[in-house]
Amino acid sequence: MRKTLLLSLITSFLMLNVKAQQHNKKAENAFFKPTDESLKQYKYPEWFRDAKFGIWSHWGPQAVPRQGDWYAKNMYIQGSEQNKYHVAKYGTPSKFGYKDLIPLWKAEKWNPEQLMALYKKAGARYFVTMGSHHDNFFLWNSKIHKWNSVNMGPHKDVVGLWQKAAKKEGLRFGVSEHLAASFNWFQTSHGADKTGQFAGVPYDGRDPQYSDLYHLPADSANIKNWLTNNPVWHNQWLKNVNELIDNYHPDLLYSDSMLPFGNIGREMVAHYYNQDIAKNKGRLEAVYTPKEASEGKWAQDVERGVLDSISPFPWQTDTSIGDWYYRTGQRYKSANEIAQLLIDIVSKNGNLLINVVQTPEGDLEPDVIKIVTEIGEWTKLNGEGIYATRPWKVYGEGPSTIKSNQKKGHFGGLTDTREYQSTDIRYTKKDKNLFAFCLNVPKGDIKMTLLGAKSKYLDKGIASVTLLGSKEKINWTQENDALVIKKPADYPAWAVTGFKIEFKK
Repeated sequence: MRKTLLLSLITSFLMLNVKAQQHNKKAENAFFKPTDESLKQYKYPEWFRDAKFGIWSHWGPQAVPRQGDWYAKNMYIQGSEQNKYHVAKYGTPSKFGYKDLIPLWKAEKWNPEQLMALYKKAGARYFVTMGSHHDNFFLWNSKIHKWNSVNMGPHKDVVGLWQKAAKKEGLRFGVSEHLAASFNWFQTSHGADKTGQFAGVPYDGRDPQYSDLYHLPADSANIKNWLTNNPVWHNQWLKNVNELIDNYHPDLLYSDSMLPFGNIGREMVAHYYNQDIAKNKGRLEAVYTPKEASEGKWAQDVERGVLDSISPFPWQTDTSIGDWYYRTGQRYKSANEIAQLLIDIVSKNGNLLINVVQTPEGDLEPDVIKIVTEIGEWTKLNGEGIYATRPWKVYGEGPSTIKSNQKKGHFGGLTDTREYQSTDIRYTKKDKNLFAFCLNVPKGDIKMTLLGAKSKYLDKGIASVTLLGSKEKINWTQENDALVIKKPADYPAWAVTGFKIEFKK
């Protein structure tokens, strides 16, 4: 008996030692390690640098009430507009909580293949789906907890079906995770009304049986911070995101925060890059976009804003055509406003990722379809000066480039919503050609002061100027102080119009 036990222990020890050696060998062979020094070896994949334009589905159970963003949090804040709506529509959160709202999300009109075809036609080169918002409800087929879209609500693998549709249309596929902030964000569900009939009656988040959705109570001293300081939750976040990565191997991963949790976050990024290298047989195609300056480790994301100059590293703006979630009566950005935003971003070495607001049922309203269709009409005409371009020596000229005219963005950079004048110009380049975009309809002749014959930015004379998407002959002259283009008789109706400029050999 003792010999058998001893043999068993020796065998177990040897097996563990072999596994440890295999693990260590795997770690040694991994290209990236969870350090800043290692992550700075990252090389931006050409697909991301060329893509320029992506569409995002920021969608889930919080769309059901049709009351906009952050419903799952604000419904538990007594007196907030969303709380007032919730009480009137569903009753007190002490009796009807967020968990009871989830089954009402059916997504019965959602057709991912139809929408993806529309997005491709709109000119999107990549598509991003939400993986989970701060509500901790997973839109993927998860083994971590029951609160996911396969087990509840639509009973569909939302991430998986979006990925299948994107692959069919030849689009790169990404996933956004908003889970790092969830632990503190969702603590309102642990409260109770302070006044009224249900004063002091706990909301459903305080019930321990639902802690896998609402989390356990947080440290009151840390609760106001965007990211928790609880190491247990740091590891839970890592487990959640790694499951998402390992199940779907997305081309792009977005975090709705700066890189979460220090070394834990670096461990996630290294794993994300390494598994992508393995998937692509030695070639790194993955892009990670947290809200933090990159220093070459990833692609910085700026929410609802743009950088104020050309970045040496590719980056991304994330924004929405309206509210983040469906809200009755909301105003949407026009196709012209989106075109202005896109070219401003591209001229500074960035990409635009824009949320197209879906109804709770999963389809698009007619006015949203119209906007997306119009974007496609614009990109079809002007795409030559957008896709696969790189920044020129200067991103642009005109009033919008003057610092005193610029308004700061809420989350950094400059605001993504602004008015442009006809003298605002943005530049991109591809091969030996330059592209110049007017950001508003000119009233008369177009003057590009950076392109004069004596400009310090030019070393060759201009050979030709053509209007993108048009066969009309363009009349132009290169004067000493400016390139002057006579406004074409058949000038496009679009606010943003591009010109292709070729140089003498």
